[in-house]
Amino acid sequence: MANMSPKKNPMPTLDPIERGKVFSEVALGYTEEQALDEAARCLGCKTMPCVGGCPVKIHIPEFIEKIRELDFEGAYKIISESSSLPAVCGRVCPQETQCESKCVRGIKGEPVGIGRLERFVADWHNSHSTEAPITAPKNGRKVAVVGSGPSGLTCAGDLARLGYSVTVFEALHTAGGVLVYGIPEFRLPKSIVAKEVESLKAMGVEILTNVIIGKTLTIDELFEMGYEAVFIGSGAGLPNFMGIPGESLKGVYSANEFLTRANLMKAYREGSDTPIMKGGKVAVVGGGNVAMDAARTALRLGAEKVYIVYRRSMEELPARREEVEHAEEEGIEFKLLCNPTEILGYNNTDDSRDPRNGFVTGMKCIRMELGEPDERGRRRPVEVKGSEHEIDVDTVIISIGTSPNPLIKDTTEGLEVNRWGGIIISEDALTSRKGVYAGGDAVTGAATVISAMGAGKVAAESIHKYLAN
Repeated sequence: MANMSPKKNPMPTLDPIERGKVFSEVALGYTEEQALDEAARCLGCKTMPCVGGCPVKIHIPEFIEKIRELDFEGAYKIISESSSLPAVCGRVCPQETQCESKCVRGIKGEPVGIGRLERFVADWHNSHSTEAPITAPKNGRKVAVVGSGPSGLTCAGDLARLGYSVTVFEALHTAGGVLVYGIPEFRLPKSIVAKEVESLKAMGVEILTNVIIGKTLTIDELFEMGYEAVFIGSGAGLPNFMGIPGESLKGVYSANEFLTRANLMKAYREGSDTPIMKGGKVAVVGGGNVAMDAARTALRLGAEKVYIVYRRSMEELPARREEVEHAEEEGIEFKLLCNPTEILGYNNTDDSRDPRNGFVTGMKCIRMELGEPDERGRRRPVEVKGSEHEIDVDTVIISIGTSPNPLIKDTTEGLEVNRWGGIIISEDALTSRKGVYAGGDAVTGAATVISAMGAGKVAAESIHKYLAN
């Protein structure tokens, strides 16, 4: 029987006071009863508008129908036909602006909780299934994938299903890319990522870590080693800064560095050798999902006060609503329409008040107001004269975006990039080099996990067409 409730089943979560002190996963996932109740809200539209909003084109009504039939493994198989990382997507994809934004139930109420149902199915599979992934017969062709983030893993998985021998080259010591170094444990447990990676290995994908393409090996050397095509999914790991005085002070981090130390190097563990702030007052500059991750991580590392400093209003804040709500519940304070102009500090060894190589003591800011819309339709923030003020902080985390690392571009002849360092590609993901494809953040700059996965799928299809001819 259809469930015509205008509201989706709420996601069970840890208590805000409890979770602000630990790195345990905040969202607990649907029970079977909740999943069945939520699945009953789906109308099974013949036109399937939700599928049009999914970058990897998961057959959403079909997998939800399998849930209603209590065939959870069947639901997983439908999802995995399109997605190599269902347990990841169910946790971190912005479904509210993609598949769920197209849901008919959202016209007069809340859309079906598609992401929550995807997570339920993936978690059920991981807990119950003992079947090994189906491996395709090898076709004798070799493809190299640079980077083991969401675009690289997706491309590798799709090509492996087509019979290609795929090797993934990862610069760090653990596979997963941004999924392991960028997204905190409380939002995406690393055991989930490891499980997805192991599934790809079981399909025959080889993953080599501690290999920096552009340094350990070049793109040209990969071709010399017998790889017939290369996919570049190296992400966007070069942090952007504001260019204001004081950014070289001790206690100023890029969000990339801060989260990598916490997530990949486990700085939150007792006795960790990884240097990172613990305690004090923290300001995170930016308003995206990465800023929310950094702020909530700082809180769990013992900060007595955490601020989000963002130059626009809450309506323009780009982070997911769920992440913003969780941050507010945990006590993080939002300083909106506020922009830093200088990071203040002094040299702690001689108290010379020399801002070079000193320690953060505060941040000078100015209030903003929203003016005329910019070229993207967002109202421009304009400084309010005479509104300068200071915030008392010990640590500043800059989270205003990232750019692709120039290493591959600088070591690959004939690879064209745009002025931001993003690799230029055609619609079929082909770069300016024959046999070299690219996708994800290495092309677009920092974006979502699911958009990177979509790019990996496009590239895999294009590589298959190229090598099959």
